[in-house]
Formats: sequence, structure tokens, C-alpha cells
Amino acid sequence: CYIHLKEATVEGSGLETVIPTELPLVQEVTTTLREWATIWRDLYVVSRPREMFNCVRDMIYDLIEWRSQILSGTLPQDELTELKQKVTSKIDYGNKYLDLDLVVRDKDGNILDPELTSTISLFRAHEAASKQIEDRIQEEKKQNIDLTRQAKFASTPAFALFVTLKNVVCKIGEDAEVLMSLYDPVESKFISENYLVKWSSSGLVKDIDQLHNLRAVFTDLGSEDLKREKISFVCQIVRVGRMELRDNNTKKLTSGLRRPFGVAVMDVTDIITGKMDDEDKQHFIPFQPVAGESDFLQTVINKVITAKEVNHKGQGLWVTLKLLPGDIHQIRKDFPHLVDRSTAVARKMGFPEIIMPGDVRNDIYVTLVQGDFDKGSKTTPKNVEVTMSVYDEDGKKLENVIFPGAGDDGINEYKSVIYYQVKQPRWFETIKVAIPIEDVNRSHLRFTFRHRSSQDSKDKSEKIFALSFVKLMRYDGTTLRDGEHDLIVYKAEAKKLEDSSLYLNLPSTKLELEEKGYSTTGKSTQNLGTCTISKDSFQISTLVCSTKLTQNVDLLGLLKWRSNTSLLQQNLRQLMKVEGGEVVKFLQDTLDALFNIMMENSDSDTFDTLVFDALVFIIGLIADRKFQHFNPVLETYIRKHFSATLAYTKLTKVLKNYVDNAEKLTEQLLKAMKALEYIFKFIVRSRVLFNQLYENKGEADFMESLRNLFTSFNDMMNSNSENTGMVKVDCREILLPLMTEQLKFHLEKREEPKACCQLLSDILEVLYRKDVVSNTTLLLWTSISDCSYLGGANNNCYFEKLSHSLSVALSLLQDFLMETFIMFKDLIGKNVYPSDWIIMNMMQNKVFLRAINQYAAVLNKKFLDQTNFELQLWNNYFHLAVAFLTQESLQLENFSSDKRAKIFHKYQDMRRQIGFEIRDMWYNLGPHKIKFIPEMVGPILEMTLVPEIELRKATIPIFFDMMQCEFHFTCSFQRFENEIITKLDHEVEGGRGDEQYKVLFQKILLEHCRKHKYLARNGETFVTLVVRLLERLLDYRTIMHDENKENRMSCTVNVLNFYKEIDREEMYIRYLYKLCDLHKECDNYTEAAYTLLLHAKLLKMWEEAIILGKELAEQYENEMFDFEQLSASLRKQAQFYENIVKVIRPKPDYFAVGYYGTGFPSFLRNKMFIYRGKEYERREDFEARLLTQFPNAEKMKTTTPPSEDTKSSSGQYIQCFTVKPILDLPAKFQNKPVSEQIVSFYTVNEVHKFQYSRPVRKGEKDPDNEFANMWIERTTYTTAYKLPGILRWFEVKSEISPLENAMETMQLTNEKISSMVQRHLSDPNLPINPLSMLLNGIVDPAVMGGFTNYEKAFFNEKYMLEHPEDLEKIEKLKDLIAWQIPHLAEGVRIHGEKVTEALRPFHDRLEACFKQLREKVEKQYGVKTLASFFFPSAFCDLKVPCSFIVELNLL
Repeated sequence: CYIHLKEATVEGSGLETVIPTELPLVQEVTTTLREWATIWRDLYVVSRPREMFNCVRDMIYDLIEWRSQILSGTLPQDELTELKQKVTSKIDYGNKYLDLDLVVRDKDGNILDPELTSTISLFRAHEAASKQIEDRIQEEKKQNIDLTRQAKFASTPAFALFVTLKNVVCKIGEDAEVLMSLYDPVESKFISENYLVKWSSSGLVKDIDQLHNLRAVFTDLGSEDLKREKISFVCQIVRVGRMELRDNNTKKLTSGLRRPFGVAVMDVTDIITGKMDDEDKQHFIPFQPVAGESDFLQTVINKVITAKEVNHKGQGLWVTLKLLPGDIHQIRKDFPHLVDRSTAVARKMGFPEIIMPGDVRNDIYVTLVQGDFDKGSKTTPKNVEVTMSVYDEDGKKLENVIFPGAGDDGINEYKSVIYYQVKQPRWFETIKVAIPIEDVNRSHLRFTFRHRSSQDSKDKSEKIFALSFVKLMRYDGTTLRDGEHDLIVYKAEAKKLEDSSLYLNLPSTKLELEEKGYSTTGKSTQNLGTCTISKDSFQISTLVCSTKLTQNVDLLGLLKWRSNTSLLQQNLRQLMKVEGGEVVKFLQDTLDALFNIMMENSDSDTFDTLVFDALVFIIGLIADRKFQHFNPVLETYIRKHFSATLAYTKLTKVLKNYVDNAEKLTEQLLKAMKALEYIFKFIVRSRVLFNQLYENKGEADFMESLRNLFTSFNDMMNSNSENTGMVKVDCREILLPLMTEQLKFHLEKREEPKACCQLLSDILEVLYRKDVVSNTTLLLWTSISDCSYLGGANNNCYFEKLSHSLSVALSLLQDFLMETFIMFKDLIGKNVYPSDWIIMNMMQNKVFLRAINQYAAVLNKKFLDQTNFELQLWNNYFHLAVAFLTQESLQLENFSSDKRAKIFHKYQDMRRQIGFEIRDMWYNLGPHKIKFIPEMVGPILEMTLVPEIELRKATIPIFFDMMQCEFHFTCSFQRFENEIITKLDHEVEGGRGDEQYKVLFQKILLEHCRKHKYLARNGETFVTLVVRLLERLLDYRTIMHDENKENRMSCTVNVLNFYKEIDREEMYIRYLYKLCDLHKECDNYTEAAYTLLLHAKLLKMWEEAIILGKELAEQYENEMFDFEQLSASLRKQAQFYENIVKVIRPKPDYFAVGYYGTGFPSFLRNKMFIYRGKEYERREDFEARLLTQFPNAEKMKTTTPPSEDTKSSSGQYIQCFTVKPILDLPAKFQNKPVSEQIVSFYTVNEVHKFQYSRPVRKGEKDPDNEFANMWIERTTYTTAYKLPGILRWFEVKSEISPLENAMETMQLTNEKISSMVQRHLSDPNLPINPLSMLLNGIVDPAVMGGFTNYEKAFFNEKYMLEHPEDLEKIEKLKDLIAWQIPHLAEGVRIHGEKVTEALRPFHDRLEACFKQLREKVEKQYGVKTLASFFFPSAFCDLKVPCSFIVELNLL
């Protein structure tokens, strides 16, 4: 220990504050080191990752070293300033790393004082500090992290989703098409092609070669897809077969129809964004069938996405999913084990973010959207099938150009899904059309419509009833526009519809029809040549993804410049007006065109400047942040595809001209300078290519041109052109009114909220400044007052009205308070600022507290009397105040001691302040209190549970006030009681409440209740009830964090039994399911089932599987007449019965376990339990498992009951031994011939009585006969519930009297005799020895039926006088003794029939003994006779009674 004296100043008198005189930064380092050291120690104790421990250690060592340097006072000023910066930076970084509070500083590194800083400045300082620290952390991460997964994805702008289809578990019944794609649920549109798998009716993939190899990769995804709010993986299943699945007469039915079957949807947002990555995990995607076969698949998709869960009944898809970085070429290179040439490639419907030179694509996506078809002559709407095909202008069909999905070959025509009898079908089916580029301008899409019948004979007669078409190339040479197209539906004879020459000259869309002057709104049909325009409608949408076909006229003009050179200059100028996205799609073709123009006009400089400007425009596009990911594309073009060998001369010449004329061509030069890097790359590459071709020819001229160019650069940089500057005029008085007027305009229209807030912040910041002159301040306040009230546009003097005209404008005040309360509560709940912005959070809380208290005064003054009382307003106040009090940032006990002391020193405990205010406001309510019961019970309870003792003492009495209030109005406080019990459960489970609260609650409420005339008794009962509940809930919460799940189960049972006791069914059920979940975690499926059975009993559900089966069979047979289900149910019942008789079931052992000593929890302490062991579990294994849960416990070596010293000791002692379950045969089996297999189940199940026998010696040991004084002590235990049950163990609850034990023993003996007799009657070949031993052991004179001791103990006058309540039981025992005789008689008879001659003397003696016994019993207890058919049997493993047995019956 060592003491160091430090200089300090003392402030205050009485309660003094000692402030060290050392630098504030040194004080901060000292405080920080103390806080970090505690955390560092904890990291070591809890064995956190070594890396974090070492990192904190290094930071602490750095701070200690730097602190020493600062204290030394030897550093020069510049080094000291630099060191201060390092220290503050390290402290801020360390605080963020350890999740401590953010420290905000000024530019010199000093901590900002919130009292001397404006709110806006404080907020901006927090923002700046957060960003600075976050940048530092990111920088450190970049330095430390190698090429991890994030780095891989960051290095590539493209990625793909790899999908493996493992299985389709679906009862389809016919062939099907499984179509998988990516879907944007927010925009309700597909974003990728389909991956198509054809599934057979046998439940396997149709192409057997694809079995176990159903893989696809969805490519071309980019950063825009990462920004999507959600992405779903959608599977549509289309049945291919009959019109209706339930039709069975397949010979007469139309086949091959595509019919909707259902969908499966999975949210893959986390996989796409990289939050989840497990390629081995198989995901189950539940299947949702269509409600009816007229249900649109798109509608079902959206329903499934919005639904919380799908009732899939076990049907669905099994898939694996993995995100892969790179485009398809890179993926095949990096992941050859996943993606090979057999893997289907489903491309994104749209371009990837980068189109590399050489990537040629020419895909047109056609979506069949919807239609509207008149039923015509039919009585019901048509079953419309759309057939799409591609034809050229000569009417020739293009083959294999239609692709319904990746993984499938091209087809000649595509047939749509058929929706049964739907007038307005909506398909939303997307098909890819891939036509050779040279054929596109001559091709068109043709759509024919046909009604399909379910009957094959009718279907063959159905012809095409209409046609639509659309050309792929427009009249101006551009491709068909993207988007929806409303096509004209033409009608004509079927043969004429097949002749393309008859319709190709007609308009294809309604837009074209309008352009040609025809009406599109008339209800009557119009004839155009041989075709008639139908009233039917049909819409499609198209998307062109082509690197060769453009939809832009200006770009097309440049790409095809040779076709009309007279327009070349115009085309070059127009290029610079083309949208950037269209240019970069055709980047290689555009650059090729520009350099071809330059090279083919090498003798002229006519187009050089325009080509140069166009090149600068393209380079500028790629420099734009929007297209910056195309930089590699441009680099690749220059390196691999650029071939203009003479371009360097022209590019150099134009650039030199711009530099030489900088004064005139400022704008052009500025653009060229920004593109200078790539201009020089083109110049250099062009010269390199020239040298390769002409072997360095003209090298001197090239060097000279470069020298001249750089000379021009030097001249430009040395020029001294005059710069004109604007005169600075102080124009605040002109600008401010204009600015605030504009601000008010946008606020009223709720436009640009972010910009408005920024502007208001700036104005408020100026108001806070000390250097703003008074007239400016007045002007600012005047300006702000015009737009202060954001919610009401026409109330410029809103606050003035509130303050001066409250009596007149009470409704305005009420609205204001209502909105303010809601806004404050919303701000508190949303945690506006991050949790580590402690200064901002506390400043906000300080403002809120002051405002809430002021509003409370207004409520008391204006809204408390009977006339103006507003329930909702007061309700909002209480909820706001409680939300403020319970918010996380005010719970001081959760903070470190240093942080707690800082907050308390500066702000006190705001919870106490607002809590006392809430209490006063409640008492002020007077007769209005009843309106808040029981709604306010929950919030008040939440407040009282806050662990601040003075707050608890002040607010717990509110509960008594609520009880008293409700009792006054209703003569009970039932609503209050119900509410507090329900809320208490949720609050304690959520972590609130403790032992101190329980004690205070009991003490305070009992004091109040006992003083009340009418609430004394009921109130005391209520308090006791709540305290008992609290005890159980606190035990439950404590043990829920215990790894010992059995302890958790015990506590859960305690709670649910309590709720059952007080008849709170909903809470009882809640804990039943918690217990069930615990059992399932431990694989205790039997106990889990019994737990659920308790809920089933509450719901009056059937108790046994067979009984349930019988009930169902009754329903199927006599109500529903569903004989198929009936047969299945009966087969299942038959299987159950057969299993009972034939299947051998393991019999678990049962163990008695006693927990002795005060070291155990209260729910185990000094109690005994019966445990049901696991199947085939030995006692040694069970004991080992038990002692693992209590490693400090000592195993007792004897089975004798423990002494009182053991029970009261502070240790833990466990006693464990095997007990034998006592058969409790159901009444329906008693006294009936039942097979052993049926009864054997009940020997270890549905039992609640258990026996343990141990030998004891009475008196001194006889050396000649050690058995002379040997007795058997038999203990019988009864559990609270039968086993198995909702736990694998139950507490021993009741004591069995010696008389009851005697009755049970006699009953078991009789059943054992009957069982043996039954077996011999059933099987004459059984050996006779066991029967001989059983009969001899009972009729032997020394035993006399085994009941001699019972007669001595119970059939005497003394016992009957002392136990008059047992007289009925004594008579029953006598009756059981009497019934033993006919059972024995039957046994002796069988023994006589089967005995051998060698054993005949033994049998004769047996008969003689039995005769003696029979005479005695029948004389004393009467004669009993068995019917001829009556041979009751039961089987139980009991020891043969021996002499000198005394049965002592204990717990």
C-alpha cells in the first residue's frame, strides 16, 4: 500500500467536494482506467475470447504510459497537443469497443459541458464523434481482416444464389412443372427467370438422369438487389393433366392441360444479404395449394407472403441455398464443385450491374399479364388457353426460341395455365424469347386463344377463336419498348388467323390503333380487312435485355452511322443527351462506333472534336458514382478490344486545342480534364498498337506532339487571368424573412422534412450564439414564430392563444396536450438517440421531465373538475409518465457505479421525481379513480417494480387505494385482483421484481388492509395470495437461467399448480406449454404428451388414442359416411390393439430420491421424490446423472430416514434407492380373465404407489439362527400424481396406514393366485413347480395364509377402539381373507390333476394343510364361492410373504 499526496481544491461547506487540480484530461484518463480495469478483470474471470482480453490490456497499458508522460510536464507544447489527441482518440475508441458511453468533445479534445452548449451543437458533436469512431473501427477492421467472405463480396459487383432442389413432397397425382424464381414481394414482381423442373406423377424428377442433381444458379444479382427490402424464393407448381383432378375416367378426358396447383414461398432476404450462410442446411418451404383451381397463382403467392404461417400438412420443398460471389464465369472457376456445365443458369430479368466487353445477350422476356374474354355463345365463361409462338414476316414459325425456364430446352410454342371458367384470367407467366439478332427485325410474337374442354371429344372440336400479335422491331428501327402493351384481340376464321399476311399490316396494340385515328372505346366491334377487332382484351408486358438491340433512337442512329452519314454530326451531338444507363449497356458497341468514325475519316478533322466530346461524355458517365462499377469494363475494353491505331494523333490534337484555348473553351476543357486519365490511356494504347503494327514508325513525331501538349499545359497553369469575386453584403435582413416564408410553405405541405429540420436547426444554433446582435436575434425569433406550430397551418399565434385565451380555447389546449403526450411517449419508446449517447439522452429526459411536470399542473387546473374531465387525456398522461419512468436510460442500477454516480450527481434520480408526481396525480383524481381500474393497474405495477426503495414505498399504497375504490363501487376488488395477477406474471418473467419488493408489498398492503373495516379479511387473503405467487414466480425466474432443466421443470410445475389452485386457467395453460417445451428439449416425449393431455382435459378432448379412434370411427360411419377414412381409422385401432399384445415394451425402473439439508433450493429441501428412470437405465447411471446436477452434494450410504441434524445442516445430502411400483389395475380389468401382455403395461405405468423393503434386526443376534430375529421393514410411498405424468418425477405426498398396506398386500396375493391358476388353465403344459411353491408358501401352517400378523395387529378390541374410522377397512380385509380360500381351492385342484406320483405325498400334505386353513377361515370370515367361468388374473412381481414380516408404513 502506498500513499501519494495530490493537490486539490475543496468546494462547498458541510458536504464538501474535493476536486484535483491536475489537468482535466489526466482526471479523465484516471477515471477511464478504473472503469476499464474492472471490465478487464471480468473478461479474465468469465474466460471471454483471449483476443478481447489482450486488446483491452494493450489499451490500458497505452493510457498508463501516456498519462505518465503528460504528468511529467517535460513535453514540448506541440508534442503535448499531439499526445492529447492520441489519448482522447484511444479513450473514445476503447469506450466504443467496450460498449461504454460516447464522450463528446470540442475541437481541443475537452469534454463538452451540456449546460454551456446548445442542444443543436451537442447533437452535432455526438454525430461527428460517432462517425469519427465508426470510421476508426472500420479502418481497423480493414487492416485486420483478411480476404473474408465480406471482402469477397465487396470485391465483386455481382453475385448469385445457388439452389439445390432436394425433394418435392407433394401429393400431386399427375405430372407437374415446378417453376422456381426470385420474387420482390414489395413490388409484387419476379426478378429472375424461372428454373424449371419437370416432376412425374410417381413423385420423382421426370428426367431420371437429373436425380440428386437438381441444381440451379440465379445469376446477375447486384447491389441494387441487396437494397431491396425483401426478396422471396418462389416455387409455382403447375399440374399437367386433366382439367379436374378428381375426375377418374381418364380415357374420355382431355390430357396435357396446364392447371394451377399451388405455390411455396420462402423469405431469402437474410441469405441474399449475407446474414445467414449455411450451404449444408436443408430448408423446408411449406406448400400452399390453390383454394380452387380457378385461384390465380400470383394471388396465392401474395397471400402466402402476407400470411404468418402456412397450413402445409407436411407438404413442401426441401432445398439448400448459398450465396456465391461473382458472375457466372467467375463462379464456375471458383466453385467447380457446386456449379458445372450441368447446372441450370437462371439469369436476372434485367442487366447485371456490369456488362463486360464480349458479353453478348439478346433476351426478350414476355409476361402474359391478363385478359378479359366474353363467354360468347357459351353459358359459362371460357377456359382460355393462350398459345404463344414466334413467326417471321413470311409466316414461318421460328423453332426452339421459346424458353419457359432454365434447365429446359427451347420449345416452338408456349401454352399458358388454364383457369377454369374465369372471364378475366390473370396469368403473370414470364417466358424468355431468344431470337438470333439477325432475325429480330423480321419477327413477331403471335398469341392465339382457344377454349379448352375437359372432355376429349369436345376439346378436339374447339378451334382458335381469336388472335393477338406484336412486332419485335418498331418502325424507327428500335426494339419493342419495355413495359405493358394492350394488344388488340382479332377475330376471324381459324384458317385466316393462321395467315400472317392477313394481319401483319394491321395495328397490333390499342396505342397504334389510336395513332391511326380509330376509336378504342366503342362497345361495337370494328372490321379491319378480313379481321374483326373483338371486345376482348389481352395485356402482355415485355422487357428487352440485349447488348445489340436498343430502344433509343439517338443511340441507334450512332450505332448504325454508316447507313446515313449525313446525320453523323447530329447523331454525335444527340449521343450526349442519351440516358447514361442505356449508353453503358452498349458501351463496347458505342466506343467501337466512335473510333470507327475517327479512323474512317482519318484524312479529315470534321468529326474529331465531336468524337472527342462524345468520348469525354462516356468517360464522365463512368466516373459518375452511379456507374463507377463500369470502370473495370472500360479498362478491359482498352486492354482487349480497342484497336484504333491512329486515334492517338487525333486525341492529342483535340486535347491540345482545348488547352491552348482555355479562356474560350473553359467548359469543354473542364470536362476533358476530369477524363484526362482515360484519354491518356487511349492515347498510349493506340500508340502501342501502332508500334506493334508498324515497328515504331513515327516515334519522333509522337514524342514531339506529347512535348507540345505538356508545354500547353504549363502555359495554361502559368496564366494570370483575373478572378472576379462577389462583394460580400450582409443581407440577413433580406434573406431571413424569405427563408422562413419558404420554410413555412414546405412545413404546411409536409414537404422536404429533412431539409426543413436542418434549416430550423441552423436558425436555432444562431439564436444560441452570444455574438449575434440584438436586432438579428429579434429578427430570428420573429421568423421562427411564423412556423413554430408544425401541426396547424393557420395557427401562427398558437402558443399565444394557449397562454392568453385558455378559458376560450380549452379544446385547443386539450388537442395540444393530447398530441404532445403521444409524441413524447413515441419519442421515449423509439429511443431517438443511440444508447451510448448518454448526454443527449439525459438532456432529453431533463426536458421531458420539466415539460411533463408543467403539463401535470395544467391537467390539475383545467381538466380535473367534473365538467372538463377528459379520461383519454389523463390516461395518456399516466402512460407517458410511466413510460418515462421505466425507460432503459433511467434504470441506474443497470449501470456501473461510476456512471451511476455521475448521473445521480448531475441529474439526481428522475424516476423518484416523476414517480412522486404520478402518485400525487392519482390521489388528485378523487371520484374519477374508478374509471382507471383495472386499466391503470399494469402501468402502476410496472412503476412500483422499479428497484428504488423510496419510490416503492411511495407508490405501493396506490394499490390499496385501487382496492378501496373498487370495493366502494362494487363491494369487491375482483377486477383489480385479476389484473394484478396477470400483469405480475409478465412483469416478473420479464426481469422485474425481487425479494425486497415482495417484503415491501406484503408489509405495506397488510398494514393498510388491517386498518380498514371491510377490507381486513379479504385484503389479507389477497396479499397472501399475491405473495405466494411472487415467491413461485421469483423461484421460476431464478431457476430459468439454470442449466439443470429438471429444476426448471419443478419450478414450472409449482407455478402452474398455483394457477390451477386459484382457477386462472389461461395462465395455467401458458405454463403447461412452457413445461411441454422443456420436456421436448430433454427428449421426455412421454411427459410432454402427458403435459399436453392436461390441456386436452381442460378442453374436454378424448383421453386415449383408441377412444379417440372409436369416436372418429363413429363420425366416419354414421355422420360423414366416409368409409375410406373409417377403414383407415379401424386399421390404426387394430394396430394399436395388436401392438399391446405382441410388442415387448421396456419397463423402466423407479427410484426414490431424497434431498436433505438447507443447501438445496426450497422446492427440493428435505423432500422426497419418486423418479421414473429412462429405458434400460441402471441405478448407478441414474445416480451419476443426479449427482452431476449437484456436484457439491454428498450421497448417503444408507436408506434409513435421515436425522434432524442432517435435515437442518447447511450441506447437501442425496439419498437414492430403487423402489417397486404397486400395480393399480383399472376397474374394467379387475376380476376378469385378462392376458398378461395387457396387464403388464399397468405394472410400470399409471402408478402412484411404490414400495421399498429392507431387512431390519430386532433384539440381539441369535448365533444358532440368524433369521430368528430378522424382520422386513416395508415402506410405501404415494406420489401426488401418477407416473408417467407431466414430469419424470413427483413429490411423495401422502402416508399409507398399516391397515391399508395390509389390504393391498392381501389383494395382490389373491391376484397372484388367480393369475397362476389362469395360466395353468390356458396352458396345460406349464411346469407345476411354481404353483407348488406358491400354494405351499400360503397354506403352510407356519404362514396360515400370510394373514396371521394382520389378525394380531388389527382384529383386536384395542385397535378397534383406538381407530374407529378403520372399522369399514377391517371388514374389507376380512372379506379379502375369505376370498383367498376359493382361489386356493382352484389352485389345489389343478395341482392335484397335474402332480406326478413322485410328488403325491407333497400334494397330500398340501391338501391337509389347506383343509385346516379352510375350516378356520370359513368359520371366522364366511364362505365365498367363485363362478365356473370366473378366474380373475393379474400379474405382479411380488415376493412370497415370509414369516415375521412387520410392515411399517412411512411417507
